[in-house]
Amino acid sequence: MTDLQTLPSLPPYGMAKEEKRAFLTAELTQLCDWHAQRCPEYGRILSAWPTRLEKAASYEQLPFLPVRLFKEFSLKSVADEALHKTMTSSGTTGQQVSKIYLDRETSALQSKVLAKIVGEFLGKQRLPMIILDSSAVIKNPAMFSARGAGILGFSIFAREKVYALNERMELDVEALKAFLDKHQGEDIFLFGFTFMIWQHFCAGLHKAGYQPDLSKGILIHGGGWKKLADQKISTERFKAELRETCGVTRVHNYYGMVEQTGTIYMECEHGHLHAPTWSDVTIRRPEDFSVADKNESGLIQVSSLLPRSYPGHILLTEDEGRILGEDDCPCGRMGKYFEIAGRIQRAEVRGCSDTYEQKA
Repeated sequence: MTDLQTLPSLPPYGMAKEEKRAFLTAELTQLCDWHAQRCPEYGRILSAWPTRLEKAASYEQLPFLPVRLFKEFSLKSVADEALHKTMTSSGTTGQQVSKIYLDRETSALQSKVLAKIVGEFLGKQRLPMIILDSSAVIKNPAMFSARGAGILGFSIFAREKVYALNERMELDVEALKAFLDKHQGEDIFLFGFTFMIWQHFCAGLHKAGYQPDLSKGILIHGGGWKKLADQKISTERFKAELRETCGVTRVHNYYGMVEQTGTIYMECEHGHLHAPTWSDVTIRRPEDFSVADKNESGLIQVSSLLPRSYPGHILLTEDEGRILGEDDCPCGRMGKYFEIAGRIQRAEVRGCSDTYEQKA
C-alpha cells in the first residue's frame, strides 16, 4: 500500500480514469488483506466472499460492507490500547449509532486529506470562519458525534472563528457584527449543516431584521437535505435565500459520512459532487447489487483509502444516486461526478441536521 506520508501529497482531482482505476484496485485490494489480518470479523466476511482477492479484476469486485454493520458491531483493526478517539454517527433517541475507532495515524491521514480537498475550494490560506451553529455542540472531545466532528474537522481552515448561534440556537447578532467589522473586506469561510442553516441562521436573520454583508463569503455545508426536501425546499431556493438574506453566492454542498471521515465529495461550481483521488463512488442495482451504468440510479457504494484502523474502506450506503460523468465536468476536475437522489425508503434518518430536527 502507498505509505501514509505519500497519500496526502497526491493531487485531489488530477488522476484520469484508467490510472485511477488501476491505482484504487491495487490499493483497495491490499487494504482488504490488511483488515482481514487485523479484524477477525472482517476476515470471516472476506473468506465468505465469492471472489477471492487475487482474482478481483477491479475494486468493484471487492467485498463491500453495509454501512449499517457499524451500528451492530465494534469493527476495528487495531488493538484497544492504540485507539486515539471514537467517533459516532448522528442518531435520534432510541436509534443505534455507528462507532468508528481511530488510531492517531488514521486520524492524521483523514485530516491531511480533508485539508487537500477543501483547499481546492478555499485556497491555501486560513480564513476568518463563521460557524453557523452553536458552540454547545462541542462536548466530550473523546467521543465525537458526527455534527461535532464536522465542526471541529472544518475548523482547521480557520484563522479565527465565531459561532453564529448562542446556546439557545438563537442568532448572536452582536457577535456577528463585531466579527464582520474586524474582518471587513476579507474572504470569510462559513460552515454549517444544511437544515441548521435554513432553520436557525436564515430564519434568525429574518427575525432579527439583520442583513449582514457576506458577499465575500464561501459557504461549505452538508447533511439535512431530507428535511428540506420534505418541506419542498430545493437547492435553488436554498441558495437564493442565502443570496437574499446575506449576499452569499459561493456555496458548496458536500456529501460524506462519519464512517469514512476525511473522504468528502465536494460540489463544484456547476453543482456536481466530485470523487477525489483517494476515493470513488460506484452505483449498484438494488435487485442484485450489480454495477449500474452511467445515469442509472441505484445504491451508492463509497470506497476510500483512508480507513486503516477499522474496515470502512468499501461501504454500501443507504443513499440513492447516479453517476453523471467522469473526467469531463465543465469545472475541469478529473474523476467521477454524481448526484444524490436521497435516502432509500425505510432507511433511518441519520444526517446531522435531520437528526437535530427529530430530537428538537
